[in-house]
Amino acid sequence: MNTPTHPVLTWTEGGQPHTARWRSEAGVPPPKRVRVVDDTLNADTAFRLASEGNALLWRGDFQNARQLLQALARRVEAKPKPKRADANKPPPALVDAFNQHRQAQSQRARTLGMLLIPLDAEHRVPLRRAADMHAACTEVWGPGDGQPSVASLRELLGLIGAHEWRKKGVPIEALGGEHIHPHYGVFSPVRGEYVDLVAKFELPRDRELAFDIGTGTGVLAALLARRGVKRVIATDSDPRALACARENLTRLKVSDRVELLQADLFPEGRAPLVLCNPPWLPARPSSPIEHAIYDHESRMLRGYLDGLAAHLTPGGEGWLILSDLAEHLGLRPREQLMGWIEAAGLRVAGRLDTRPRHPKTVDRSDPLHVARAQEVTSLWRLVAGPKAAG
Repeated sequence: MNTPTHPVLTWTEGGQPHTARWRSEAGVPPPKRVRVVDDTLNADTAFRLASEGNALLWRGDFQNARQLLQALARRVEAKPKPKRADANKPPPALVDAFNQHRQAQSQRARTLGMLLIPLDAEHRVPLRRAADMHAACTEVWGPGDGQPSVASLRELLGLIGAHEWRKKGVPIEALGGEHIHPHYGVFSPVRGEYVDLVAKFELPRDRELAFDIGTGTGVLAALLARRGVKRVIATDSDPRALACARENLTRLKVSDRVELLQADLFPEGRAPLVLCNPPWLPARPSSPIEHAIYDHESRMLRGYLDGLAAHLTPGGEGWLILSDLAEHLGLRPREQLMGWIEAAGLRVAGRLDTRPRHPKTVDRSDPLHVARAQEVTSLWRLVAGPKAAG
């Protein structure tokens, strides 16, 4: 008997055991307790069951399932009224607020992820009034493999949202308003301030070659090529990111000047310009698709700094794009960053700062608003040298 090479969900329905392939891009294991439910299930009961760790395999109307998911979200987000005894307590430190925020997000994801939807072997949903998910699922999972599957409705809606973003794209002002089309799981350049920094900073005189470390959608590699760099080697460790970058670079007609390479950080050799935009927050990702946001123990940042001098040509520059949000949250002090730069045999030759423009900077209901309101995104110009310049 062949052992499945993928996770399997097991449940009982109609007195008979059933199995299906379990799909979770978030890396969530298949639930151990599964109840088959339909439109007769009310939201309060669904919330209680989900909170107790019971997965709910939906057999009713698809649009009713979407409404139930919204009702579950309202119940998750309903906050108990604060006790009077807590009114005089000082607000938590920002690092504690950050950890509490992530814990609440994780709990929310677990509860909402308990509402499950079946799919047939061709990624179609066999429910009344079901959305057409075939194209969105195929983009992420590839063509059907002949096996029915089950996934959480929350993740499936995320696939649909990513599919729509991929179709319409994100306009990039620095590219003359042309669009970058992000793939599922690849960080979208919706925060355009960091792209603007690369567009404004003066390029080194030697424009023969540049390295783009962790290229993602390929937006910065494309920008360097458009600015006159004759050859760019763009690396990424994620095959999805490389496929995304290849598609974008072709659409932008710069693929003849950009070479894509699967690598953890640097390609071989040296370049006059080595650019990196690592994840900005030094926290452990809770799922594979969070690696573009969280850099556990600053692994990518430190790897870039430690290897930069060895990959610069004489007189070359390293461009590090980094937000200081981690500093305001108490996750990584400025002194630590400066110490890493100096220990790597680098010094700061210049820096260009900008303020983020995303809506959360003015959203006072955001638990991290105090930190976000102070955030600055910087392009650090680093050169080889025995001592940091401050």
